[in-house]
Amino acid sequence: MSRRVLAAALGCFCLSAPALAQTAPLSLTPADQTLISQVETYLNAEKGLTANFLQVADDGSTRTGKAWLERPGKMRFEYDPPDPQLLVAGFGVLTYYDPQLGQTSNIPLSSTPLGILLAKHVDLTSAGVAVTAISREPGEDDITLVRKGKESEGTLTLVFATDPLELRQWVVTDAQGHQTRVSLYDVMPGGPYPDSLFQFSAPGNNSNFNSGG
Repeated sequence: MSRRVLAAALGCFCLSAPALAQTAPLSLTPADQTLISQVETYLNAEKGLTANFLQVADDGSTRTGKAWLERPGKMRFEYDPPDPQLLVAGFGVLTYYDPQLGQTSNIPLSSTPLGILLAKHVDLTSAGVAVTAISREPGEDDITLVRKGKESEGTLTLVFATDPLELRQWVVTDAQGHQTRVSLYDVMPGGPYPDSLFQFSAPGNNSNFNSGG
């Protein structure tokens, strides 16, 4: 399975493409720094959640399912029937399963933009992460991030609702400007979850964890 096929599975988490344009770090204003500090405090306080999700690809196609996220480094996305794909992150590895092709792909979570969000301690201005854009609209703040030295892996835009601050969406943009948008709804705090939830087991094999309960 190529990285581009895996990327298409969920939000273009990793990409094999030319270096992205316009990824220079943003010169942060005091207001920007205040927003980033608030977002970091919020993200670091949120250890886990469950949510339903809507994924919209650049071509307008949509997919839905259920998500579990737990920091550090754990995530599970189950797509609703009849879509059989499964994506699981845990223990430093991101696994994508496509039963139609009979293939399973694994890549390091650290090679994906979403690894920034799932870090043990979220630091959006660390040595390895750069803020490249901040936009503000009524009721919404967007922060675009890139891994320094790994710009070819894509940019990650975190979309937050305001008052109260809440992560509602992320957008990954590839080198050609194609975007995949993942929106979260029915978000509920949760965790800790059993480790088996983040260990890959092909759908239909309930020996590890039955997430439908």
